[in-house]
Amino acid sequence: MKHFILTNNIELFREHSVIPLEGDKILTQRGFYEEIAESLEFPDYFGFNLDSLDEMLNDLSWLEDEKIVLYIQDSENFLSKERNPEKIVTILDLLESSCEEWQWADEDKKELKVVFNDSNRIRKILEEAEIEYDVL
Repeated sequence: MKHFILTNNIELFREHSVIPLEGDKILTQRGFYEEIAESLEFPDYFGFNLDSLDEMLNDLSWLEDEKIVLYIQDSENFLSKERNPEKIVTILDLLESSCEEWQWADEDKKELKVVFNDSNRIRKILEEAEIEYDVL
């Protein structure tokens, strides 16, 4: 299974800890940082930038669950007001990289998946960025 999944049936992930992220609140890169920090309960030292996000996603030691799904609802709105399309791809690449790193972790291993509520917009973004995904 790929790291990115498109589905309208989040019930498929009952065995995972599903962390909902509201696409309506993730209109810009800053909105993404705020929503993911709140939803994943990032420590206070989170710096609201890509380096800090990478550090947080590759740690997650404060979360007890081993199987984690970041569920981006309303994906039609995901980063829809971000003026620089490269920032969208950078965030997606970082998310995919974090999922990949967890897959090969030796200690304190976690399974991290990014699930999007299926939409034409998110499909187009992923395809243009040449990011592989599964549809369930």
